[in-house]
Amino acid sequence: MNRFENWFCASSLWRFVTERKLLPWIVSGYRLGDHVLEVGAGPGATTKELLRRAGRVTSLEYDPTYVLRLAEEYKGSRVSVVRGDAAALPFPDNSFSSVVAVLVLHHLRSREQQDRAFQEFHRVLRPGGMFFAFEIRDGWLHRVGHFKSTFVPVAPASAFGRLTAAGFSRIAVDIERSAFRVCALRAREA
Repeated sequence: MNRFENWFCASSLWRFVTERKLLPWIVSGYRLGDHVLEVGAGPGATTKELLRRAGRVTSLEYDPTYVLRLAEEYKGSRVSVVRGDAAALPFPDNSFSSVVAVLVLHHLRSREQQDRAFQEFHRVLRPGGMFFAFEIRDGWLHRVGHFKSTFVPVAPASAFGRLTAAGFSRIAVDIERSAFRVCALRAREA
């Protein structure tokens, strides 16, 4: 992420918007279950709210600076902080009741890496678990905001085929202006 993104994602404004507006919309109508995997936790804008909604949170973050800060902030709580890559998750199969990725997918360096992440999310979810994502659409303003940063936007229309290929079903994509949410189910085994 670039300096602007780091500053904005750590701001109290972003935390407020994420906790009070985005996360409630992202998971609206669904249950998180007892153990949430928060992918790309960054400075932890969603961590506290996810913990409030679920019994336990595992926060995965790639940036070692954020990992140290989050681990210190949540020491002794029901939040575990792990350094790792979304496309190669360091967790066993069927570990989580839900996976939440807020503004993460466009930071993966390629469409192939995004598809590997979808497969990993499916693998670590328990049968009946849900995957939730919030992403921004491609556009000049988002490209400017990601100057000198990775920006590989996910087209909302591509989510159905890509998530189906990863094994998900009951995929819902809801678009709001320049952003969208994705909800997808890991079906229970027959």
